Amino acid sequence: MFDPAAWLQATRPLAQVNLVVPLWLGQALAFASTGAFSLPTLYGAHFLAALLLLVIVFSNDYADRDADGANTTYNEFSGGSRVLPEGRLRPGELRDAAWLALAGLVGLSLYMAFGTGRPWTPAFVAAAALLVWAYNFAPLRLSYRGGGEVVQGLGTGVLLPLLGFYLQAGSLAAFPWLALVPLFLLGVVGNILTSLPDAPADRQADKRSYAVRRGQWAARRHSLELLVMATLMGGLVVPGLGTLAVALLAAPALVLVARCVPLLGSADAEQRDECRRFILLAAGAAHLQCVLWSLALIVVGLLRDMI
Repeated sequence: MFDPAAWLQATRPLAQVNLVVPLWLGQALAFASTGAFSLPTLYGAHFLAALLLLVIVFSNDYADRDADGANTTYNEFSGGSRVLPEGRLRPGELRDAAWLALAGLVGLSLYMAFGTGRPWTPAFVAAAALLVWAYNFAPLRLSYRGGGEVVQGLGTGVLLPLLGFYLQAGSLAAFPWLALVPLFLLGVVGNILTSLPDAPADRQADKRSYAVRRGQWAARRHSLELLVMATLMGGLVVPGLGTLAVALLAAPALVLVARCVPLLGSADAEQRDECRRFILLAAGAAHLQCVLWSLALIVVGLLRDMI
């Protein structure tokens, strides 16, 4: 019997922020660099993101079904949607739903290619599908073999900002390529953070996530170090920023990072409340930084049009 609540749970709506924020930032970069902005294009871009999220979360749940079933330290940021361990859906249903979402994603990309004059949109979708495959499935299965954080960095920190920019601007000719350095780092941080609650189950399942390979304490420390590095690279993202402006834009995120420091030594997966708090603060810092950069880029674009 069709269970709407189970399917809603499987879509993991909270995870949408991981795609929306970098896609939005890419569009803000296009506005600041070229002045290009179209509201229908923004809607289309985020519909693409919604379908891509379905491909990602359904594929992840299917690929991780054994590890998720043994996971007792998960939270809302990790451990999958829980529909398979709870018996609310069957693995084959999620597998088929992932293929259906991918078909919809390809169809929408073809419409945007031929209907809106963005011929390279299907290439971005193909690259995204390749990253999902490399992350989850044999022969690479990098989330298990090690390197999943690089795949996520490429997906959320490189591919999505480029896609957002391309959809608005129509080309990548004016893209500020150095902006991808801090964005990639933030994508890596996102993967490290979501590996923290799952470390015990991942170790048992021989899943070599960052927290398993480096240890939970080192993973927490590295996530904060990478966060600080990225936030201080605002001048690569927002053109014309001086040192003071970079510091001002970084300050709110750095406050959240500072609040993570007391949790460094104690927020292991087994301490579920502290682990959750650490992730909330650190992930919040990363997303907040991207939002502040996006707002600054919008201001740059508005001033550009006034000059």
